[in-house]
Amino acid sequence: MSKTVLAAIQMASSPNVSGNLIEAGRLIEKAASQGATLIVLPENFAIMGKSETDKLSVAETDGSGPIQDFLARTAERLKVWLVGGTMPIRANHGKVYAACLVYNDKGERVGRYDKIHLFDVSVPGTDEQYHESNTIDPGHEALVLDTPFGRLGLSICYDLRFPELFRQMADSGMDILAVPSAFTAQTGAAHWEILVRARSVENLCYTIAANQGGFHVSGRETFGHSMIVDPWGQVVACLPQGAGVVTAEFDRDRLQKVRTAFPALTHRKLRCR
Repeated sequence: MSKTVLAAIQMASSPNVSGNLIEAGRLIEKAASQGATLIVLPENFAIMGKSETDKLSVAETDGSGPIQDFLARTAERLKVWLVGGTMPIRANHGKVYAACLVYNDKGERVGRYDKIHLFDVSVPGTDEQYHESNTIDPGHEALVLDTPFGRLGLSICYDLRFPELFRQMADSGMDILAVPSAFTAQTGAAHWEILVRARSVENLCYTIAANQGGFHVSGRETFGHSMIVDPWGQVVACLPQGAGVVTAEFDRDRLQKVRTAFPALTHRKLRCR
């Protein structure tokens, strides 16, 4: 069996959807050229607007639209599994879902996860405030998918702070965790690596954490440091800033050896209800 290479794409997305898709396509091709077969885009890869409402004007109906077409065509053309970061899918009452769409290597959509935990916070020590619930409806269900590489769990950015979500996915046999994100510079510096590594350690899985990284037209700065972490919590690849790709091999033998030698998942006493 050929080896499986995981990839996280890092971008500094703008309000221009077509420009972002061109950049995303370039980086996906770069990852594929490095042997990647499972590629994760960051949160808001297709649009980081000047305001939170900008995404409403480019929201797509589920199953149809240029962003979804781009993801399907790219996955099929490059023969890769593609985790499409997040994109706005129309919801009720003029809002959208922050949807993470997964396409297989035939360009078929095989999964959709809607962000559950919405970022409604004031960042300590700054004047930054975020109110995602003003424009986004939350999802309500965790998702773990079968892939040729193993069981793939999906989460998005702020979800990282809620370990009960990942315990539920671990109960569903998660081997690889995808975390498309747009962590702010301040919260990223404080907590990004800690949280990403903790989720791998707690759930004995590989984690592909694809973050936005750079300055955006809105004035927002995102933290970058997209990384791939192994089930022992080791960062095996990381890109501090700027657009680019990080890759690492998914070693199933190592995953099983860690789980066998350190069977913490079998020692749990309390379960999610």
